Amino acid sequence: RRQGPVAGSPAFEEALRRARSAARYDDPVLILGETGSGKTMIARILHESSRRVEGPFVEVNCSAIPESMAEAELFGHLRGAFTGAEKNRAGKFRAAQGGTLFLDEIGDLSPDTQAKLLKALEDKAVYPVGSDEPTPVDLRLLAATNRNLPELVKDGKFRRDLYERIKVVVLSLPPLRERRQDIRPLAARFLSEWNDKY
Repeated sequence: RRQGPVAGSPAFEEALRRARSAARYDDPVLILGETGSGKTMIARILHESSRRVEGPFVEVNCSAIPESMAEAELFGHLRGAFTGAEKNRAGKFRAAQGGTLFLDEIGDLSPDTQAKLLKALEDKAVYPVGSDEPTPVDLRLLAATNRNLPELVKDGKFRRDLYERIKVVVLSLPPLRERRQDIRPLAARFLSEWNDKY
């Protein structure tokens, strides 16, 4: 069983409080913070404290998806839709049906994929690659990034309409260097876990 978060700093405790409060609703949440600040942990808390806890929690690292495969990865594809598509694939949206879809590093998606993501969120449906038929989806979207999205919007690298769509609730996580009182408890936990494992 996963242990709860280490939160001794007021700023991180406030982020946890806001996450548990936001979990009661189905609104999209945008989680901001540097790499290693706990964005995935907060996303899991949002899911586990929500009415969708019995549904799946599907995590997607957007920075790890090749641009040419992003649409098929997110929305699925039909057999024969492209070279190498030897069988139907559901995609991450349909895998998260009834649960939570967590798009980590959403700022790394290409403008073309951003447009398709926005349409899927607006229509509450996806079009698998190779299909003209929409497939309805019911999920809660969480997104995270360590990038400055307003700056990307200003530079034309991130769609303003998508940004407005995903930032209904914004949670900003302080980096560990601003949570110095959490360092010793975290180190003790990691040491205990590694001792158990090894």
